[in-house]
Amino acid sequence: MAKPTNIWTPLLFALTLAIGLFIGYRLQSSAPLIATGTDSSGGGRVEELLRFIEARYVDDADTDNLHEVAIEAVLSELDPHSSYIPADELLALTESMEGNFEGIGIEFLVVDDTITVVSVLPDGPSSVAGLQSGDQILMVEDSLVTGVNEHGIDPASLMRGVSNTDVNITVRRPGEPELIGFNITRGPIPVYSVDAAYNLNESTSYVKINRFSATTYDEFVKALEENMENGGTRNLVIDLRDNPGGYLQQATKILSQLFPQKGQLLVYTEGRNSRRVEYKTNGRAFYNIQNVAVLIDEGSASASEIIAGAVQDRDRGIVVGRRSFGKGLVQEQYPLSDGSALRLTVARYYTPSGRSIQRSYEDGEDDYRSDLNRRFNNGELTGGSEAVQDSSEIYYTNSGHAVFGGGGITPDYFVPLDTSLNNETFLRLRQQVPAYLFQYIRENPSLKQYETLEDFLAGYRLQLDDVIPELTKRALQDYDEGIGPLPARLRPELALFFRARLARQLFDNSAFFQVLNEEDPVVLEALRLMEEPDVMIAARPGTEQE
Repeated sequence: MAKPTNIWTPLLFALTLAIGLFIGYRLQSSAPLIATGTDSSGGGRVEELLRFIEARYVDDADTDNLHEVAIEAVLSELDPHSSYIPADELLALTESMEGNFEGIGIEFLVVDDTITVVSVLPDGPSSVAGLQSGDQILMVEDSLVTGVNEHGIDPASLMRGVSNTDVNITVRRPGEPELIGFNITRGPIPVYSVDAAYNLNESTSYVKINRFSATTYDEFVKALEENMENGGTRNLVIDLRDNPGGYLQQATKILSQLFPQKGQLLVYTEGRNSRRVEYKTNGRAFYNIQNVAVLIDEGSASASEIIAGAVQDRDRGIVVGRRSFGKGLVQEQYPLSDGSALRLTVARYYTPSGRSIQRSYEDGEDDYRSDLNRRFNNGELTGGSEAVQDSSEIYYTNSGHAVFGGGGITPDYFVPLDTSLNNETFLRLRQQVPAYLFQYIRENPSLKQYETLEDFLAGYRLQLDDVIPELTKRALQDYDEGIGPLPARLRPELALFFRARLARQLFDNSAFFQVLNEEDPVVLEALRLMEEPDVMIAARPGTEQE
């Protein structure tokens, strides 16, 4: 039989444990009530540090901001293209890449501190309601929205909103004595990535792509159908100048339209934790495209360089312009719990010859970002010197033509930058053109006679001396130190820009490029080269094609 004292032993241990816990809690009452990291690799140290700051720091700390600073500090130790995207910026970025947003379907400018409609999207909500170019938006719902800059009004936020919701807008229409009210039902608004598509001449089509979004390939094929199939052209100019890139798959799908053969390597990606992935032609080219010219400059990056690199390496066409940006890194986007996102570099991409065109970023992001200034100062952009090539990064196209990696795509045919366009007076006067056009159109009702762009191109003649005084007057409102005389050499350039913006206002965005391209040296050189008996030899002087 057990001794009676054994019955009390467990109770004694329990009481002792409870007293110990109570004493321990009292001794540690001044310690922060946070969990500590036990990961010996240091993976939890950042979170641990931030929790200590939140619990014990002497002043109130903006912990959200501290988290973002910590994230930026970590990413700054990686490559220049790995980035953190805050939640409030992610929506706008997603809209531009997915090819649509929700709103009323207008483009506007703030003219004399008033929201002024530049253009109305055809068949969009505002077009259906009856808004017109030149309308001045004075009220949104019951709120007066004049004095945009003075009162810090964000015009876009007033008019965007969820599809199938209504917004009431009151406008002043030039020539109408009374204000006009509209009830507009918001809807999905497409964001186009093809800025212009038309025929340069009887044999050559032109397509201008501003980025590679989720809808770019479909827009591109539609452009080919309208101009190559229905227009009967056989050559193609693809303008990728100032195109920062986008979705790689959209670029490779476009490339498949340039190569009739199936199974040709276009680009491949590979990384430390990413296996090699090859992208090849699908053999389903819809059109019989003959000569191809790709236009690039220092603003062409990523997916733009994929297209230029594949066309060059495969000797499929010519690359005209100036050396591209040099971004050969592939990012994947990962959503974070607060609605923000991490865009992380996971691989490099390589052209068919095996070259990586990523510029070095070993000297830090500031040095990497200032490369364009170096190109300008050393004369590369203006033709004063040639691009520096790394002899250890030499590769060869299908025909044996030497190309280089490690710093962008060097064009087959170089067209220099015209530095005279940096003239201060020219830039200040040109800046005033978009806003002044509303007044100019009101004062020149004869413009209504031009029902088509063809009529406009054939009949309209600008008297530059008639508009320079008004442009100067407007510029003086922004620049107190005065405006110098416009050099005679730049008068045609200002007139060309004025005509192009006027054509855009009267017709559409494509009209802007159609006017500009009449005098664009890169476009003109591409056209000239494609009229040569052997386009490749013409673009690559001193070489012979096998």
